[in-house]
Amino acid sequence: MDVSTKKSSDELDVPTFSAENLQSNMKVIYYSRTFLSIVAGVIAGVLGFTSLTGFVFYFLIMAVTSVGLAAKAKFNVHAYFDSWNRVTLDGFLSGLMVCFYIFAHNILHILV
Repeated sequence: MDVSTKKSSDELDVPTFSAENLQSNMKVIYYSRTFLSIVAGVIAGVLGFTSLTGFVFYFLIMAVTSVGLAAKAKFNVHAYFDSWNRVTLDGFLSGLMVCFYIFAHNILHILV
């Protein structure tokens, strides 16, 4: 899953990425964020976090997830991804959608 470097004609280090490895690494990020969004939604529901407290809790969980993913890569993110944005932001909104789904589902069942 590491990135190899090639020497170009001007002796510059040009990183090259394996598309399969990059795609596999991105799947890990999406699965991790989706799973932790579900866990965060359940924990927030059990602890009774509502409105702003629930969103702050979600953002905190996603920040911890980003740090955990970077730590798993030994903070050498460019060896596994093409940018830091892949680790910090990708999958963030899809996880938020899971939280909204859990929230909407719970609201419907409480009211009905």
